[in-house]
Amino acid sequence: MTAPGRRSSTFTRLLRHGFTDPSAAERLLDSAELAAVRDDPVLLEALGATADPDLALLGLVRLLEAQPGSLARRELLDTVIAAKPLRDRLLGVLGASAALADHLARHPRDWEVLVTYEPSDLHPGVLEFEHGLAEAADPVALRVAYRRCLLSIAARDVCGTTDVPQTAAELADLATATLRAALALASAAAPEDAALCRLAVIAMGKCGGHELNYVSDVDVIFVGEAAEGVDEAKAVPAATRLAAHLMRICSETTVEGSIWPVDANLRPEGRNGPLVRTLSSHLAYYQRWAKTWEFQALLKARPVAGDPDLGAAYVDALAPLVWQAAERENFVADVQKMRRRVVENIPVAEIDRELKLGPGGLRDVEFAVQMLQLVHGRADATLRSGTTLDALQALAAGGYVGRSDAVQLDEAYRFLRSMEHRIQLYRLRRTHLVPEDEADQRRIGRSLGLRADPVAELNREWRRHAGVVRRLHEKLFYRPLLDAAAQLAPGEVRLSPKAARERLVALGYVDPAAALRHLEALASGVTRKAAIQRTLLPVLLGWFADSADPDAGLLNFRNVSDALGKTPWYLRLLRDEGAAAENLARVLSAGRLAPDLLMRAPEAVALLGGDLQPRGRAPLEQEVLAAAGRAENAEQGVTAARGVRRRELFRAAAFDIVGSYGTETRPVEADQGALVDVVGAAVSDLTAATLAGTLRAVVRRGWGDTLPTRFTVIGMGRFGGHELGYGSDADVLFVHEPREGVPEREASDAANKVVSEMRRLLQIPSADPPLLIDADLRPEGKSGPLVRTLKSYEAYYRRWSLVWESQALLRAEPVAGDADLGRRFVDLIAPLRYPAEGLGEDAVREIRRLKARMESERLPRGTDPKLHTKLGPGGLSDVEWTVQLIQMRHGWSEPGLRTTRTREALAAARAAGLLSTEDAETLDEAWVLATRVRNAVMLVRGRAGDTFPTDGRELAAVGRYLGYGPGHVGDMLDAYRRTARRARTVVEDLFYGA
Repeated sequence: MTAPGRRSSTFTRLLRHGFTDPSAAERLLDSAELAAVRDDPVLLEALGATADPDLALLGLVRLLEAQPGSLARRELLDTVIAAKPLRDRLLGVLGASAALADHLARHPRDWEVLVTYEPSDLHPGVLEFEHGLAEAADPVALRVAYRRCLLSIAARDVCGTTDVPQTAAELADLATATLRAALALASAAAPEDAALCRLAVIAMGKCGGHELNYVSDVDVIFVGEAAEGVDEAKAVPAATRLAAHLMRICSETTVEGSIWPVDANLRPEGRNGPLVRTLSSHLAYYQRWAKTWEFQALLKARPVAGDPDLGAAYVDALAPLVWQAAERENFVADVQKMRRRVVENIPVAEIDRELKLGPGGLRDVEFAVQMLQLVHGRADATLRSGTTLDALQALAAGGYVGRSDAVQLDEAYRFLRSMEHRIQLYRLRRTHLVPEDEADQRRIGRSLGLRADPVAELNREWRRHAGVVRRLHEKLFYRPLLDAAAQLAPGEVRLSPKAARERLVALGYVDPAAALRHLEALASGVTRKAAIQRTLLPVLLGWFADSADPDAGLLNFRNVSDALGKTPWYLRLLRDEGAAAENLARVLSAGRLAPDLLMRAPEAVALLGGDLQPRGRAPLEQEVLAAAGRAENAEQGVTAARGVRRRELFRAAAFDIVGSYGTETRPVEADQGALVDVVGAAVSDLTAATLAGTLRAVVRRGWGDTLPTRFTVIGMGRFGGHELGYGSDADVLFVHEPREGVPEREASDAANKVVSEMRRLLQIPSADPPLLIDADLRPEGKSGPLVRTLKSYEAYYRRWSLVWESQALLRAEPVAGDADLGRRFVDLIAPLRYPAEGLGEDAVREIRRLKARMESERLPRGTDPKLHTKLGPGGLSDVEWTVQLIQMRHGWSEPGLRTTRTREALAAARAAGLLSTEDAETLDEAWVLATRVRNAVMLVRGRAGDTFPTDGRELAAVGRYLGYGPGHVGDMLDAYRRTARRARTVVEDLFYGA
């Protein structure tokens, strides 16, 4: 029995040596197997040096227990105590890997592979591993031999004999030897198949790149050819059987577990394609059908098993295609989209623990390096390495990447790979998730040499390195462009002008020479402005590249910076307000409208650092009226009102763009209908406020505070419906009513002067966009007076009103002027737009006739009707006329239909059971999409349009606004046609009664 004092002393010593369960450790040390050495300080020191002393001690006891006899146990124990190399290797492995401890317990003599310490043992290659696997005569024996070789790799790794790249290379070499052994077993099992064909195994991914993990799928592609004198029709099936057998040998689980899955899904057509193809079939596929990511994957292609000549021929044949991939349209966008898709598919609960695929993870480094290789490897063969760190070093040596950036990424990549190795080594399971358990984190931290506070230090170092990767992986592509343009560090290796142009073209710039001039102007010099812009530009260039027109984004940024660069708050805003810089980049590269508005008053850029939510009508009207009231004359008052309108139009456009593109801090607006409603209401409220301010300025100049007649402006059409687009005219009616004692002629003259002056002032050429007032919906149209009294409207509507005028009045809503007069006008027209007992059949037929005539006569010649958002089938007109017919038929009995807003009326009709939910959703979807297209066209082109642009870049920009990535404008047009076609079917039923 152990004396209490002695127990206390041992307990303390165990704690000091890093044991977390000293009581259990003490029991193990007291076991018969370790009785002879329990107090040996050498053993305790060695155990304390491992990643997990408790795990190492347990593994050692299990290994001793598994020895075939006492002599074998004595031999193992004596060697552990006497031979430091073996002691460090064996205990290091036992303290880091429970899975390899299990292997040693099953195969207790395998510890002997750790005894040798020859030079060839330090860095074995494929030949040494082939020798280690040579005696495996079946899949089970191959697994045992594989684990035995893996044991030696892990021992060198945990002892620091090899670093991360060397360990990864050894694992890839072991995989190569294993694939060769598996192919030999498959060939021996089917010699008749082996005689019919030549089969080459091409390693891809990390195996091909000579940077494999402990546990990873081994990606391969199979190439087969007929043996001499054999028909290809017989050879390819034979090669397929051999390849499938090879995969089973490696992948299937036996009593000794599995080796690793062999994954052939990177082959042409993926899992849907044939497992084995001939070289000519591979070549034909890559020449005609392959996507950008498939060429990116071929960067790591390396023949590893089978027919070496066929493997070399495969690589030689495809290499030229790989280095032409960067010339493909949307190359960088495709690669970045692939990276985003990977991140989006990570479960939310795991993204913060994802070491490989998460933001700042290993894949960020690999993607960035591979993109640069593909862009510049065409002209520089030194970059054509499949190994990430070798390629990164070559990129830095050639000036394609800043040296300091390369050093930081190299350090981060090594640390993250080390973490990945230690995580996988523990159970030999394929995972890239950092464990949540503190004991697991403690073991990983200690294995990486973090001993003071392993858990805290591990998390701190992990976050630090991930932060470096996150910060640099995209800038890596752009920062050398600034160095090449600014040339601030003499003697530094930098991009040549040709390489800089190549990179800009790959990023989507049409005029790389102009882009370099802009970069030089922005980044050159030693001023504070240039220094801040050099810091900002790498990020901004990435955001510009994510748009349909990077050239415009960069040019617009230069223009804004030239206008505001000496303003202290501008640079401070972009530097300190993270959202402001990205919002600015999105706005400047999304089209012409927003940059045009901004350049007319560059100080509006300050809005991008705050809340972009459009302001409501009341505060807008208050600001406009106050500005008009302070003005010395009507011209100045209206100029002030138009200035507010310009600024707020920019705010609305920026809100729309940011909501449609999304940013790092704000996701894409999921409810597109809500976005349309916000923009429509914002532009409508802004127009109403502008008219109110203009009216105030005109009245003040001509009559002081009181006009001889009460005067109101009625919004019509999309204006009255709160659905104005950026380029819409303001459809209005003007109503007046003489004040008591004022002669009607005087009142009429005053009202007409007000209307005339308002229209003139709002169209005066200036830096602000004009606001066109359209009064053609008035009684008698262009032939009738511009303004009428309320009594005149009443007389006209009572006697002469046509059904189309009643329909137009459905959207009538007071927007400016005398509120009481506006309300009385609305009361006057209520029986017209919502007739008692609904519309008669004659009126319904007349509306249908008018609609049919409009469809045939008003569509512009040469326009594709299916893509016309206003008049085409399933477009705005179809939906709005259908909704308005429902309103006129049922508005008298359904209060919810008495609204000027299309979507609101549609929802009310559905709630009242006047159409099915499915039909309502179909019409709503079509209306929202058509409205978004019109908004997008205005944002992109800077002028209104009802159909998709014909210019390729403008069409791509519309697609980007609508959520379609590069190369998918065809999908966008198909989706529009499909949505409109479904809506037209509903219209045929509900409107025409088909």
